[in-house]
Amino acid sequence: MAYPDELLVEDEQVLVHKHPHPKMLALPVLVFLVTVGLAAYLAALARDLSWATVAWIVIAVVAVVVVGWFTLVPLIRWRTTHFVVTNRRVLVREGVLSRQGIDIPMGRINSVQFRHTLVERMLGCGTLVIESASDEPLEFDDVPGVEEVHTLLYTQMADVDERRERRSYDRHDDGGWR
Repeated sequence: MAYPDELLVEDEQVLVHKHPHPKMLALPVLVFLVTVGLAAYLAALARDLSWATVAWIVIAVVAVVVVGWFTLVPLIRWRTTHFVVTNRRVLVREGVLSRQGIDIPMGRINSVQFRHTLVERMLGCGTLVIESASDEPLEFDDVPGVEEVHTLLYTQMADVDERRERRSYDRHDDGGWR
């Protein structure tokens, strides 16, 4: 799914658009499987009871609540979290009912780092750390292809620096622009 163009400024192009790594969905999937299996087992045990219909309804309600809270909510949260790199800025948007986000202009980024554990290396994800001019470093966990994103950000930072240098060399002696 592409990032909505109406949220971009003029001449801005999306270079990378990612959701967090799907590894964050492993526990919700496990909860789903255990809940469905346990609910089916309990429903089978309850079939011989005189109040089986009530037991089945209770089991179904509890299973739906557990699956909704521990599986659907994390899935929706994952799907509505966006990590976007454009030629001008880094955008992070997250949230379902209430949204929050942060934009970091490329020219304000001082350094970019990444780290990943052995398991994260095998999964192809990691943590991206962006240090901007005025804030403490921001950490973004579970970024898929973190090394490629790191390299892309570093390249974009170098391009911004190069454009800045060109502008300063293009000035006339009277301070005007060419």
